[in-house]
Formats: sequence, structure tokens, C-alpha cells
Amino acid sequence: MSITEDLRHHMIVLARRSDSRVSEFSSTRPTKWHPEHVRNPSGQLDDYFTGASAWEFIANVLDSGHPVKTIELEKPRGATGFVMLIHIEDHLPQLYVKLELGSGKIIGRSFHYSNPYNNEI
Repeated sequence: MSITEDLRHHMIVLARRSDSRVSEFSSTRPTKWHPEHVRNPSGQLDDYFTGASAWEFIANVLDSGHPVKTIELEKPRGATGFVMLIHIEDHLPQLYVKLELGSGKIIGRSFHYSNPYNNEI
């Protein structure tokens, strides 16, 4: 299922505000957030994403209308996750991004190269 334009706009706003975006591993909300291991195709200062540039990239991809799939998360059980598979460079796997919304926050759950057999985080 795709997301509404209102929800997309809300996610863009949160992703662009440094005080509204988080990504922290916990046993109740596991993450695989590794922007520093993903090559930034437009990185003029850095070859790899930083935390801030990853969030700006996510906001830009959302703003471009990129498809977003909703999934039911296992942790926390029943919560909604928002997944994007993003082609960034021809010679690299797609980028797997998974987000969750919290109370006034956008939560980064996954930011890593896609592995079709292991995107469960």
C-alpha cells in the first residue's frame, strides 16, 4: 500500500528537521542504520553518507514522489513501517530504507544496501 500525499509531506518535514529525526538501536526497536557504509552518489564533500546527509537524501527522495511501501513491523509489534528501495548507482545494490513514525518524530530503522534475503530490520 502506498502513502497519502499528506503523510508524505509530514515525513519530509520531519526528516528535514534535525530535532525530529532519530535512529537508535534498542531491543524493542532494532535498527540497521549505516549511512557511513553507503556511497553518496552526489557527495561533493564526502564519498559516503553522514547521518545528516542520509536524512536530507531521504527527504529529497520522498519529495520526488518515490514509491513508499507500508509494512507491519514485528518490533514494536503492529506498528507501521515505511520502506523504500532506492536505485542509487548502477554497480551497487539498491538502498534499503525503512522508517517509522513516532510522537512528533521520524525514526530511522534501516539505511543500508539491500540484501533481498535479509531486510528484516
